[in-house]
Amino acid sequence: MHTKITELFNIKYPVLLPGMSWISVPRLVAAVSNAGGLGILATGPLSSDETRKSIKKIRELTDKPFGIGITLLMPGSKENAEVACEEKVPVVNYSLGKGDWLASKVHEYGGKVIATVVNHKHAKAAEKSGADALLVTGHEAAAHGGEVTSLVLIPSIADAVDIPVVATGGFGDGRGLVAALSLGAEGIAMGSRFSVTKESPVHNNAKKHTVDKGIEDTIYSNRLDGLYCRMMKTPSAEKAVKKGMNLPKAALSSVEISKKLQIPWFKLAMGTVLKGPKMLNKLALMATAFDLIDKATNDGDLETGVHLIGQVQGLISDVPTVGELFDNIINEAKKIKEKTDLMFN
Repeated sequence: MHTKITELFNIKYPVLLPGMSWISVPRLVAAVSNAGGLGILATGPLSSDETRKSIKKIRELTDKPFGIGITLLMPGSKENAEVACEEKVPVVNYSLGKGDWLASKVHEYGGKVIATVVNHKHAKAAEKSGADALLVTGHEAAAHGGEVTSLVLIPSIADAVDIPVVATGGFGDGRGLVAALSLGAEGIAMGSRFSVTKESPVHNNAKKHTVDKGIEDTIYSNRLDGLYCRMMKTPSAEKAVKKGMNLPKAALSSVEISKKLQIPWFKLAMGTVLKGPKMLNKLALMATAFDLIDKATNDGDLETGVHLIGQVQGLISDVPTVGELFDNIINEAKKIKEKTDLMFN
């Protein structure tokens, strides 16, 4: 397949693995890149040392292009961005922040930049800041999708910018790929679908629940981690959303986060306070959610943990290898194209 995204990132298929914390790890990133797509490493829960090690591990597993995700809102993001630039990672995907400085540094060594956005304001700002492409996240997506559905958001933003758009939120098969291209996108990103593959580190219990759940079995709320977020509908998720911020838990989690990111707790706390009360509230909620998401993703604990998943879970019925998934998607897309060609002849 050939689109502006395959040309921009030098990949075979316009299919991306977004950087999902605890999920988009080197093994899965490399598997997606080896299959012809673009895998993006998640760095949210990683220290700068861990990020560098992960980049080196990916390069041991693949010689294909890959990316790295930088969540600018998160503590340690600047340090991880610096590592990405030092290692000359081919593609840098940033989100939740102004990325002009990062785009400039990446372009200096010939890398490409893709910005994650959820609305027109952020899309235009990212284009102006030097992004080479946009990852546009619709309402159906796992975690932090926008308020507008992909069916409307994708063509609207594709019309508003001059850089290529990657659609995410509700895409998980060949039908979704063809639909996204029809909407004006140049590719798709599939978080939930790639999370339910053999190479995914997600616990088998969480994978099983994803296969068993339907399209209605999600919750969309800003009371889990401070941003509007979609998660699997379970009693523990409903409880977490109802309860909202847990200050003692947030404080304890912040200590663990500081250790994990190798940032002194006092520096982390002061940096959070200086961001102002609104951002302080969001980061406190993120700290509260940190442990809940970790439990579900890595331990498969859906009794007390919270699993982030998109509405596309209702279309997921198996746990293939990444290679098998690519074959299925491309074959399905080709059949749809043949069918539509006949319909318009």
